[in-house]
Amino acid sequence: MTAAATTERTTRTRGTWRRIDLAAGGLALDLGLYAASATFAAFTAVASTLPPHRAWGTIAALGYLAAALAVAGQLAARQRNPASTLAGLPARWAVTGLAWATATLLPLVEQSIQRAGGRADRAQEEVLVTEHAGNRLLDTGTPYLGHDAIAALPADERLLGYTPYQPGMALFGLPRAVADGWWTDARVWFAAATALTLALAVRALRTGQPTGHPTKRSAAVLRGVQGATVLPICALTLATGGDDLPVLALCLLALALAATDRPGRAGLAIGAAGALKLFAWPVALVLIAWAATRRSTGRLAAGALGVPALALLPALLVDRDALVENVLRFPLGHGLVTSPAQSPFPGHLIATTLPAGRVVAAALLLAAGAAIAVRLLRRPPRTATTAALICGYGLLAAIALMPSTRFGYLLYPAALLLWAPALTRPEPAAPAP
Repeated sequence: MTAAATTERTTRTRGTWRRIDLAAGGLALDLGLYAASATFAAFTAVASTLPPHRAWGTIAALGYLAAALAVAGQLAARQRNPASTLAGLPARWAVTGLAWATATLLPLVEQSIQRAGGRADRAQEEVLVTEHAGNRLLDTGTPYLGHDAIAALPADERLLGYTPYQPGMALFGLPRAVADGWWTDARVWFAAATALTLALAVRALRTGQPTGHPTKRSAAVLRGVQGATVLPICALTLATGGDDLPVLALCLLALALAATDRPGRAGLAIGAAGALKLFAWPVALVLIAWAATRRSTGRLAAGALGVPALALLPALLVDRDALVENVLRFPLGHGLVTSPAQSPFPGHLIATTLPAGRVVAAALLLAAGAAIAVRLLRRPPRTATTAALICGYGLLAAIALMPSTRFGYLLYPAALLLWAPALTRPEPAAPAP
């Protein structure tokens, strides 16, 4: 396929998505989102084998249903009066807030309260791992246990002895290390950090656009925020585990800052994400390539690489072997136990069913990475929108080909791809003659 044909096909695809997105002033897709989410949550409440997921689904289904009914009312108001404020963008923001409060925050708080009251089945392992890491950070100066310390644990506790995150993630476990209450649950702080970071991202897009454009009422920004908040994969993850959402929000903030020509701040934001989890590092590389097109590589790279390095330094000085055991050996499958992330994506199926499957899956993953690297070197992204699309599709390919992965990781490419249209900067309005 020629470059011209590829461009034409991409343009048609974007045009189709735009028509769907803007149908009935955006309300048609809102209704579909909340109705489908309510169905997903109800199914989760009935069919999931994980108690935190079932508890989430029971409440979230009602929250999504309430949001769907609110949108149905907005559509009725729009039909009577297309200029009705009930059908406008501010009202859509209000319904999005309602959906996030009822489908994410309410089940999150309820599970945190129940857990504080003694229910051991009201949190996923990520919450426990983060809180243990916070406690170790406070006591020893590093969030990691060494190989021998993990080996000394009972066999059924060794998995929770690993902390496969970057050192910054332990900060979310510090409240639990100093006090015992529902509000010290790591998920509460994940949610607070996510909300604050998304608010900063929206503010960056509003204040960084050319004068005379209604960025404050941008439907694309709203859709992007919905992708990071009320989309069921994000809502479920935050309410039951939550560690990926602050990382995602910081990635979105970094892209928003890049879209408004603030590479230094974008570097600090993506660096903070990289200090929490490795999933942010590919986004950092794409943003460095973007910065190269603006001769600001040093400004962005200083934060993108410097912040994770500073976060790693104390753990490296306190116990280098423990850092390597948790951050490298365990994720690569060389720890005392293996990761439970076994979702049936192509990479996992290849690794478990074909002869030398892990080698084949690893080769495919490396080939995909090499293809993206060549793309970045030959045609680095010149806009934040293109950078977001490369990150979204690149992470989607990586998740599909990784031998060990989770369905929940799909929240990264989903949110990044929905965020991309919000990063497009309109040209300043021409002055009146």
